Amino acid sequence: MNLKEITRNKWVKFSFWALLYVLWVIWLGNYWWLFGLAVIFDLCVSKKVKWRFWKKDGWLDAIIFAVVVVTFINIFFFQAFKIPSSSMESSLYTGDHLFVSKLTYGPRVPQTPLTIPFTHNSIFGKESYSKLIQNDYRRLKGFRNVKRGDIVVFNFPNGDTVLRRDPAADYYMLSRIYGREQIIERLGPVTVRPADKTDHYVKRCVALPGDTLEVRDGLVWVNGEKQTVWPGIQLSYKVTTKGGALNPKTIDKLGLNVKELFYDSNLPGYPAMPLTAAMLEEVRALPTVVDIVPNIDSEDTFVFPYGGGFGWTRDQYGPLCIPSKGASVEITAETLPLYERIIRDYEKSDLRKAIEEGTYTFEQDYYFMMGDNRHNSLDSRYWGFVPEDHVVGTPAVIWLSTDAGRKFPSNIRWNRFGKVKF
Repeated sequence: MNLKEITRNKWVKFSFWALLYVLWVIWLGNYWWLFGLAVIFDLCVSKKVKWRFWKKDGWLDAIIFAVVVVTFINIFFFQAFKIPSSSMESSLYTGDHLFVSKLTYGPRVPQTPLTIPFTHNSIFGKESYSKLIQNDYRRLKGFRNVKRGDIVVFNFPNGDTVLRRDPAADYYMLSRIYGREQIIERLGPVTVRPADKTDHYVKRCVALPGDTLEVRDGLVWVNGEKQTVWPGIQLSYKVTTKGGALNPKTIDKLGLNVKELFYDSNLPGYPAMPLTAAMLEEVRALPTVVDIVPNIDSEDTFVFPYGGGFGWTRDQYGPLCIPSKGASVEITAETLPLYERIIRDYEKSDLRKAIEEGTYTFEQDYYFMMGDNRHNSLDSRYWGFVPEDHVVGTPAVIWLSTDAGRKFPSNIRWNRFGKVKF
């Protein structure tokens, strides 16, 4: 029997697909799915059931097959993602198209499985999913846990409540600024989304469960040690020139985002120029630049946990202990603003009971995420902790990168194709 005959043998085909299927069921951890072996047996061996009853034209069969396969890959292996903002520059750029690996930390079993294929949470301005079935959170085995310094894609915690006429806006922040009733009247009504159907965000994990985090002069310290300043991290500087704006070619060569630059002739110079450590040295060496001063905020009203006498800013933040599963914390008038949302919303526990008992034990791990573009990033400093059940995966590879400010073909960033380290 030659190789061609072996591969066409019905028992060989059944053995191959049955083995893959059993391995998947073991990974999934739900052994009720073993009944699916009967379907595989009939498809490969007995062929008693006409499973492809819809097949009249080949194209329909191909479409259904593609939908099933791509959906399966999206759930358990990789998912396409586009960087929508500059919060991660110069590590990830607006217009980067990524494949996000769900295998790294382990894929989540869908909590809201009834979803229109190839959509996340909306289609034509309406929800693309049904909450008729809601599963408990469960994550399959991955290659490793989240590490400090990882770039992580996650479900936006504040995205559990969105405004129908502006779903991308932060409902909670706008409510604090303008008042809940006023913002609902302008942009409402509100829609409540399941955790796995909130918008995707991407940031860098700067602190793990159990860590104590501080931000000093814009730089991160964890457990009393200064954290690695990753090459893509940008801080804001006031750059004074001799009286003119920088040459556009110089700006382009530096890799600066023109949309974030404002030249003030009264300075003269740039009041807020985002620079990495490497960019800073290049700008400092320019003959037209006479002074560079870091911008360090002394006031910031809307950083988490919003008052309570903490006096924190985005550049002077903490110390803050990151909650970890099984750890207990004392609940007092001072600590309640830090953990109230965790208890009530993320873990659906009895907030009143926790206040009365004066203590609370966390049911899952939490992370602290920050954008590399530190002065243009709405991150954990503004909305708090990221629950473990919100973690989606980590960027694996850039398969396309485009610059919306340029015309084709110069808008394509060819040097970013296939980039795997950020």
